[in-house]
Amino acid sequence: MHYDYIIIGGGTAGCALAATLSEGANVLVLERGGSPYGNENIENKDDFGFNLDDMSPFSPAQQFLSEDGVLNARARVLGGGSAINAGFYSRASSEYVAKAGWDGASVDHSYEWVERKVAFEPPVMQFQSAVKNALLEVGVDPDNGFTFEHMYGTKIGGTSFDRNGRRHTAADLLEYANPKRIAVYLYATVHKVLIDDNGFRRPKVVGVKFRDELGIKHRAFVRLGAMNEVILSAGAIGSPQLLMLSGIGPWKELRLHGIDVVLDQPMVGQGMADNPMNGVLVPSRIPVETSLIQVVGITRFDNFIEAASGSTMASALAMNLLPKTKVFPSQQMQDGNQSPNWSYEQEMPPEMANAYAFINSLVNGSTYGGLVLEKTTGPISKGHLVLKSKDPNDNPSVTFNYFEDPTDLKRCIQGMETVIDVVKSRSLSRFRYPDMTVESLLKTMLDLPLNARRRYPHTGTVSLERFCRDTVMTIWHYHGGCVVGKVVDEDYKVIGVDGLRVVDGSTFDSTPGTNPQATVMMLGRYMGKKILLERYQG
Repeated sequence: MHYDYIIIGGGTAGCALAATLSEGANVLVLERGGSPYGNENIENKDDFGFNLDDMSPFSPAQQFLSEDGVLNARARVLGGGSAINAGFYSRASSEYVAKAGWDGASVDHSYEWVERKVAFEPPVMQFQSAVKNALLEVGVDPDNGFTFEHMYGTKIGGTSFDRNGRRHTAADLLEYANPKRIAVYLYATVHKVLIDDNGFRRPKVVGVKFRDELGIKHRAFVRLGAMNEVILSAGAIGSPQLLMLSGIGPWKELRLHGIDVVLDQPMVGQGMADNPMNGVLVPSRIPVETSLIQVVGITRFDNFIEAASGSTMASALAMNLLPKTKVFPSQQMQDGNQSPNWSYEQEMPPEMANAYAFINSLVNGSTYGGLVLEKTTGPISKGHLVLKSKDPNDNPSVTFNYFEDPTDLKRCIQGMETVIDVVKSRSLSRFRYPDMTVESLLKTMLDLPLNARRRYPHTGTVSLERFCRDTVMTIWHYHGGCVVGKVVDEDYKVIGVDGLRVVDGSTFDSTPGTNPQATVMMLGRYMGKKILLERYQG
């Protein structure tokens, strides 16, 4: 098979990129997962949490535990992370766009192209409205109303769930594609990029090797010509992993796994980062709606305060309590519904049992509640990714180094102080139990095994520094590994290799705005237009 462009990964960036390139070239998309369509856990907002707990071989979300001890997930489905996330849609700031060197007008047009398919104004109900008022009450102002734009203050952002609660993903952007010029293969796992370094001034990519669902090997090639390329859009985990599997990376790491070194590139896999999330579960004395992220407070110290509510939120949190697969037994589903019940093989401290009981009551609907959280911007702390094996289906080893930089920890503390103010606010008082203190809520969070990091028994007053470290979770906004200026140039071409680019979140040095999905989709469209322009001019 021969194509003008072969895109590895039909994810958040890859679908937008493929649809755009098909306007003027023949495109092959190789996606290692299946289709999002017809999967209720993906399409239905109320089933958001169940994706993250599906551990089947072709599940839409492939779990991995970082070396920091934080449970995470990487997408394995057409549409990528946009098919398994909480749906919040918000653009990057104008400062971020300028720093990235992108053309502002083209960026705006690209966002608008995405938004016509996947972005909506959410129906903001009681709990989310109360959180919005609470943020304004505690000084996260001004009130910016509903907007996709990133600006200081409090706003209602967009969502990829429509008014019927049905999810729209980056896969919907393939509706823009020219069907005569695009082929999309599902369950197609790329094992390596094929590189020819004979007779060329420097290594040149000629195609890819992949296996189908049955494990049968295939090869696909790019047509002869300087403008034809392989483009990695496999995400922050998959793209650096595939570069290494193809012989592009730190030579010692490649030799360790018996991989022939095509290009010694020590920066592949470096600069990995994940925005740390910390929050407080707030039980409500009155029913609350099921909502994912809709309202955000963008603080002057550049942290983001958000909230979710209802059993969907509680299920998502419960399904990611680490010990269910480590220390304590797995979840058991109650008869007649999909709500998890927790049981335990060994005796646990009473306070931890109480925390689990609290989670159960939220999930099964006997107690109502919401989660108010803060996300640390950036972050400044950086880690790295290395291979565990030569199998592309295996997760690599990823270290994020949460709070290694003291600035990140300081921002987390400031963020949690704002969260506490929001919980104590007059606007949330109608939901909150008056006899339940914020201190007790913080201790409940500390009792939950939210990660596998080393813990110490808590006594007395809760330290927010310790709270940040002990309750850190992912918000699934990891990035890095193929950073611009280090692994790829400003045109996203892999430095030192011809015919190879990376277009996805692995190229980001920091996360764009409150949620990256809008910008990752925009980048696919933006770069697709730029690559086609180069093609026409060439």
